[in-house]
Amino acid sequence: MAKTNPFGPKGWTPERLGSLTGKTYLITGANSGAGFEASRVFLSKGAKVVMLNRNADKSTAAIASLKEEFGSDADVTFVRMDLGALNSVREASEEILEKVPHIDALICNAAIAQVAKQQITVDGFESQLGVNHFGHFLLCGLLFDRVEASAGRIVVVGSNAYKMGLKKIQFEDLNFDANYTAWNSYAQSKLAQMMFAYELQRRVEAAGKNVTVQVCHPGASRTNLLQETASTLNKIAWAILSRFIAQSAERGSWPEVMCAAEPEVDSVKLYGPTKRGQMVGPVGECPLDDCALDREAAAKLWTLSEQKTSLAWSP
Repeated sequence: MAKTNPFGPKGWTPERLGSLTGKTYLITGANSGAGFEASRVFLSKGAKVVMLNRNADKSTAAIASLKEEFGSDADVTFVRMDLGALNSVREASEEILEKVPHIDALICNAAIAQVAKQQITVDGFESQLGVNHFGHFLLCGLLFDRVEASAGRIVVVGSNAYKMGLKKIQFEDLNFDANYTAWNSYAQSKLAQMMFAYELQRRVEAAGKNVTVQVCHPGASRTNLLQETASTLNKIAWAILSRFIAQSAERGSWPEVMCAAEPEVDSVKLYGPTKRGQMVGPVGECPLDDCALDREAAAKLWTLSEQKTSLAWSP
């Protein structure tokens, strides 16, 4: 029997939010897609947005577009950060700690997907695992104390791909050197993100820290996620399918906005679209596969992540 959506038949929408004046939201991958649309919502409510993006030119253009829409005094800035390079994450974190005194939510939105051929980051990670998980793990760890001092939130944007593919972390071959596929490696990276988030929830609660950790997914949304990485065939297929099975990037942003700003949210939940296999529709609570809540694997992943990022982190 389907659960009743606590936000009503239309699900959660930004209309529920009041003024966010005085709030500061950090968003990775915010110059396009769902991250850009989330920035629009926050700015429309009076909040401050700090974009954490790799591409300076695209960020400048995105900021110009937002200031044109919301006025020249719209408080939106940019810190350059490449999640695929741990040194870049460290440098960006130092800049953030210097310039951003308050963090109401750190939204781990950026991702790469369906990388056609195996690529390895400068730190030696399969690119999707490196960008989607290890880069965000390090960022969250370096900014955690600032988030806690702000009684803030960490929002991890997952994907329904987490319960597809192998449905496990392939610890014996993290980089898929033996048998690389674009799909399995992407699914592993999103599972790793979500395992990390729920493990962080548990550790925060056990330590009595004043941080809220939330997990969401955008469903099937029309963004440029596959544009730079997927095979030509997959890009063509998605271009056609997305016209029929996907929702707008704006609606795809709503789950992360909800997790960052809705006053009442529950732990150990997955929020996102609730219709057509959780691809589109009203935003609410989605079914959560047990593979994301494997505590033994999550603890092992946490220790491994500390080793790979050279960050000893005990929330």
